[in-house]
Amino acid sequence: MKKIIFIALVALTSNVTFSQKNKTATKKPGATATAKGVLAKADNLVAEVKSGTFQLTINENGKPKDAITIKNVDAKFAPTNTKLTAFKANGAALYLLTYTENNILKTDLKTEDMTTVTSIIYEIPTKKQVFSNTQMTNHIIEKVFLDKLKNASETQERLRREGFEFTLNPDGSITQKNKTQENKWVYDVAKMEYVDAKKKK
Repeated sequence: MKKIIFIALVALTSNVTFSQKNKTATKKPGATATAKGVLAKADNLVAEVKSGTFQLTINENGKPKDAITIKNVDAKFAPTNTKLTAFKANGAALYLLTYTENNILKTDLKTEDMTTVTSIIYEIPTKKQVFSNTQMTNHIIEKVFLDKLKNASETQERLRREGFEFTLNPDGSITQKNKTQENKWVYDVAKMEYVDAKKKK
């Protein structure tokens, strides 16, 4: 009889402990929605989606003070690899925002899988965008007919690139590259913008 009572007490204690652990893990209503809106943080800046706007919120003492609108977006907007990076260029404090967008366009004969990487640099005190770069990679799979009567076909696959690959260098300068061209940019503090490194010399 004592054994039965002991086993019952152990089972009851385990059940209570398990229930308490479950309660601790439960998230507050609305917590997920808030986390989903915030995409990246750096210092007092927050990259987030608010009321249909993708923006950089500038906080002061932990509260929103101002914001820079990046672009208006719809409910389908779901960027990945969103990052905010603080850096210095010629002594000036700047911030780089990078994010990736994926879009797929489909028809009966063609599928286009497009990946767009956007890089934007901001000078926060003046809320000025000082540089912007967009690189798009389009992976295309297409069914192509080989005769007029459309009896024979083949699947063709190709990769198309547009724009430049963006690199932020350790000294705050920028390099843009594609297959045929390479550009280098340096920050001009007086103009508050990036200028061609060759002309700067």
